[in-house]
Amino acid sequence: MKKLLAFCAVLLPLALAQSVTITYWQYEFRSKVEAINELIRRFEAQNPGIKVVHQTFPYDAFQQKVAAAIPAGQGPDVVNLYYGWAPTWVKAGYLVPLPDDWMRRLDQDFVAMAQAAKVGGKLYGVPTAVRSLALFYNKDLFRQAGIAAPPKTWEEFIAVGQKLTVKQGGRFTQIGYGIAPDGQDHHLVREVLVRQFGGRPYSDDGKRVLYQGEAGLKALSFYTDWVRKHEIGIPGFFPGNNGYRDGFIAGRIAMIIDGSFAIGTIQQGARFNWGVAELPLERPGGRKANFGSFWMHGLTPLATGPKREAALRFLAFITSEETQRYWLEKVGELPASKNLIRDPKLSLHPIYGPFVLSLAYAKATPFVDEAAQRKVMVDAINRVLLQGTDPAQSLRLAAEEEQKILDQFWR
Repeated sequence: MKKLLAFCAVLLPLALAQSVTITYWQYEFRSKVEAINELIRRFEAQNPGIKVVHQTFPYDAFQQKVAAAIPAGQGPDVVNLYYGWAPTWVKAGYLVPLPDDWMRRLDQDFVAMAQAAKVGGKLYGVPTAVRSLALFYNKDLFRQAGIAAPPKTWEEFIAVGQKLTVKQGGRFTQIGYGIAPDGQDHHLVREVLVRQFGGRPYSDDGKRVLYQGEAGLKALSFYTDWVRKHEIGIPGFFPGNNGYRDGFIAGRIAMIIDGSFAIGTIQQGARFNWGVAELPLERPGGRKANFGSFWMHGLTPLATGPKREAALRFLAFITSEETQRYWLEKVGELPASKNLIRDPKLSLHPIYGPFVLSLAYAKATPFVDEAAQRKVMVDAINRVLLQGTDPAQSLRLAAEEEQKILDQFWR
């Protein structure tokens, strides 16, 4: 707390002479919205001269709202954004760089993954938390089926999934795995399986697609076979945009792969015993891989004068270690602080532990247009699952589409 107060003192050499109102925008995710509301209450109590207006929007409309508002001189002073959106937002003028002392703070105090918040050598945001992927599993269903532990290899995963899939009258009433191409499975295929199978999704500079090779074809074929061959899950088994997670919470899906951000939602909704495990490997002792990501808080060009100073103070507060501890308890996302993430209580925790251990080998892909690049992989998977396209053909189309996105951005 003393460190935060000292940092804030640098931001505001003089007390604000008058009350200032700033606006904060984020997308609608229940635990995050509730957390920010509470943090705003605490912040305003400590900073009586600053009022923070919190506005939220549906995820699918969020980027469009930002794109329409900021050029018109309206919208947020501080905005929450996915790190993969930053290059496009910077190019469009929706963000302004943070002061140099923030760069030093990020380099010194935050986990390596947070370096992805930099664009062109300048810092455009700071995270409160970071995420990785892990396997959520229904302990009660496992016990009823005589399964003692979560799978450690993909071969075990398929066997467990088949054992926990139930079909009655030609219809699935319970599935072993919640297939979710547009959930986290597009990351699973491109970022996890491709690497586990010996490949790389992109070149080191992020300018070339590399997943169209042997490892990528093996990854896409292997994943889609969970539906086509092994029948451990089916697309759209449970309705809704987050049907895979909702189906798990309802006790109808035995396993899902999700991010640490889902912990809070699952804790609030599940009425059974559940657990978390690191992602399975290709074989015992095989290569570990995981996808790391984060949402960060950035400053927009609308924050000028006293509003800029107030916005920077608010940024310091919502990225402090004190806030990160609260965020872990409320939302379930992991602290972005190097100091906090080293706490052995976290790595040994039955729920947080698998996510913390995964941070050691998780990669935060440097997207240039995360939404467009995500759609490419989701479409590649769905062509195989829903249209019966050959995996090799679908992957080739995906690589060509995504290379065009990269070429257009870098050109």
